[in-house]
Amino acid sequence: MDANLKEIQNLLARENIRECIADLARGEDRRDAEMITAAYWPDATIDYGMFAGNFDEYLAWVVPGSPAIPVTQHFLGQSVVKIQGDTALVETHALSYHRIDMGEEERDVTLGGRYLDRFEKRGGEWRIAQRTMLYDWSQDFGVSVDWSQGLMGAPFSGDHYVGRAFGDHSTDFFGALGKPADKDA
Repeated sequence: MDANLKEIQNLLARENIRECIADLARGEDRRDAEMITAAYWPDATIDYGMFAGNFDEYLAWVVPGSPAIPVTQHFLGQSVVKIQGDTALVETHALSYHRIDMGEEERDVTLGGRYLDRFEKRGGEWRIAQRTMLYDWSQDFGVSVDWSQGLMGAPFSGDHYVGRAFGDHSTDFFGALGKPADKDA
């Protein structure tokens, strides 16, 4: 195979892998079973430390998600992608925000860590075959802001400015183009 063609194929593979990881984070934040399913092979295994199991068990755990965690947001950092044939080993740095309902109050918690993903290419498509989460740090920021009061003393003019897991405004925003996971968009 021509060296330039091989280099282009590796660049495309890396982009497909990174896009899969980003779409998965977006799907998890919105508890969107279709987006999450598109990121994993059906026989995948997942280990988050507090959860370990097969893909079907994971999907049932993450969707609809815990009512005690009404909001999550994942920020993805650099991904180190090492491709060997139809397998890729990927480490992606991640920060995640979680609003935790403690019963009497909601608290803002962030976690820092890394996803260790083994991707497999099957039928020309890259998806996760195995994921392990490593935790590097956690920070509890205390009582969450009361969004019903607006932001910095100014009320919001609509109800679409906050929230993510249910009724996320960006879903409508992208609606005219099709789902963000669509490769033709």
